Amino acid sequence: KIFLDPAGKRLDSGEFAALVGKAELDARDLVFLIGGHDGLPPEWKPRADLLLSLSSMTMPHELARAVLAEQIYRALTMLRGHPYPR
Repeated sequence: KIFLDPAGKRLDSGEFAALVGKAELDARDLVFLIGGHDGLPPEWKPRADLLLSLSSMTMPHELARAVLAEQIYRALTMLRGHPYPR
């Protein structure tokens, strides 16, 4: 379980691809949780395997979902050796 949180760990695209690749090798599902406009309840955070930050800036959860989807796509293309336009 990966919870998105502005105070979470920051990964670059290569580090995120490695995280996705390890989960794939371990045959584990990745579950991402994006909070609403007030973020995640503080009591939920200890349940996360990783708190991940997409940015130190605040963004609407709809935009966070789009950014996360793009990063997952980028990670999978990197892992499969496909070129990714920059």
